[in-house]
Amino acid sequence: MRRILGIIGGVLLIASAAWAAEIEGKVKSVDTTNRVIELEDGTKVWAAEGLSMDKVQEGSTVKLSYEERDGKNIATTIQVSE
Repeated sequence: MRRILGIIGGVLLIASAAWAAEIEGKVKSVDTTNRVIELEDGTKVWAAEGLSMDKVQEGSTVKLSYEERDGKNIATTIQVSE
């Protein structure tokens, strides 16, 4: 029984990681109060709690890794190009 639960847990872990995605684009607007980054193409991504948004500014280019949670794109990493 434990082996079956372990296998199921592993499959679920792999499946959830497969849903992670990346996007790169230019920042149109930043809302630090609601933790929302909007890209020029209209994509909105919410920064996960604890994720720093200090370097994210309008006009900067960012690369975001995100997961869909409750219908929202939640950023798990933010990389800002200088």
